[in-house]
Amino acid sequence: MIDSIYFPEPLPINPGRSQSQPQPAQPAGKQGEFARILDGKLPTQEVKFSSHAQQRLQSRGITFSDTDLKRLEGAVESVAQKGGRESLIMLGDAALVVSVRNRTVITAMDRASMQGNVFTNIDSAVII
Repeated sequence: MIDSIYFPEPLPINPGRSQSQPQPAQPAGKQGEFARILDGKLPTQEVKFSSHAQQRLQSRGITFSDTDLKRLEGAVESVAQKGGRESLIMLGDAALVVSVRNRTVITAMDRASMQGNVFTNIDSAVII
């Protein structure tokens, strides 16, 4: 008859490091640097127009040339690199409120519609 039962010790998950030791966190600068480099390597995404913005452009007769759209994309990219989230971009006679994270124009207005308006919930402005 067996008087005692022996259980083997479990193998450590990370040899050389006890389980009670926390994982070292990467410095914040390294993470930010990685994101910056990754963003620089990814191709720039086109700026989209929400359905609301498309309606406003059409009803106010605002059109953009290919050059204007390239300038808009450059402005959005510039704001993104500086950490902006919602931006007012003045392009010619048009004012565009852009969600930088989504790369989407939220609304648009012409010079006549701008008079007396207050732009809220923006953290940056670009005049191109």
